Amino acid sequence: MNRKLWMAVSLSALIVAGCGAENESEPTSVENEGGTGNETEEAAPDSLKSDDFVVDFSGTLEHVHGMGYVEGDGLYFASHEGLKIYRDGKWFETDGMHNDYMGFNAVDRGFYTSGHPGHGSGMMNPIGIQRSMDGGRSLEHMGFQGETDFHAMAVGYRSHHMFVMNPQPNSGMEAGFHRSENEGKDWTQTAAEGLDGELSFLAMHPDDSQIIAAATSTGVYLSKDGGESFKALTSEGEFGTALSFSEDALYYASYETASELVEYNLESGEKETLPLPELPEDGVLYIAQKPDELAIYTVKGQAFISGDKGAEWTQIMEDGQVK
Repeated sequence: MNRKLWMAVSLSALIVAGCGAENESEPTSVENEGGTGNETEEAAPDSLKSDDFVVDFSGTLEHVHGMGYVEGDGLYFASHEGLKIYRDGKWFETDGMHNDYMGFNAVDRGFYTSGHPGHGSGMMNPIGIQRSMDGGRSLEHMGFQGETDFHAMAVGYRSHHMFVMNPQPNSGMEAGFHRSENEGKDWTQTAAEGLDGELSFLAMHPDDSQIIAAATSTGVYLSKDGGESFKALTSEGEFGTALSFSEDALYYASYETASELVEYNLESGEKETLPLPELPEDGVLYIAQKPDELAIYTVKGQAFISGDKGAEWTQIMEDGQVK
């Protein structure tokens, strides 16, 4: 692997690991800005785009910890300072709830996340698992607030089932991999046999939570039994960097001598390498997709979207500067 990219990826991981340190303090309250910390789940209202919680954004976006499409509400970027949204060719940010979102997963009507509280939020640190179904205006506590920051977490886009890597024992889990199919009320530990290397990312099929992918320092792995066992999809020497599922395919990025983006057909096992924009000394860190669009974000803070599986790419962020 290219030494410069390895250093960049390693530095990115260190930044992620250190995010939230400035927010660490004694737990104060389980109440959230804009919510009680235990909101009932509701469909996102049609007025998401029209109120003053979402405002125009221009400038630099740093410390991105996740990316994904929310139905009808654009491409979300989770960062050290809250949410940024790319929608209809324009950039927006939330006016409030500037939490340090990590383990971020966009789902059909909102997102699930972990991380650390923003200044003045009143949430316990770390925030455990939270979800929002109203564009980030409020967060619903799903468990482990004040206990665990889940950097590696996968959530089914429509099933909302969860799969996490727990770094150390907490009140409901031993260390290791765990899954929940009832909104975090119960967790089951999985063996994750065959999964090797330092974990960087997890992803779950939008509907079938038995299908899970993992990206690690030794490659990209796929499980079809709910995380009990994994098989490598990549060859020896490849570094898995990013993952995203559609209904019938896994999109993954890896790096050996150059960054590569692959569409893996879940039924046939066939692989198609997709074109990437020029990424000198760079690599894909996050992938997001919806039926008519594919998006990537890179180690160096470049973001691109494509409506034709990479035949043409439009750059929407350059070196962290939004366009």
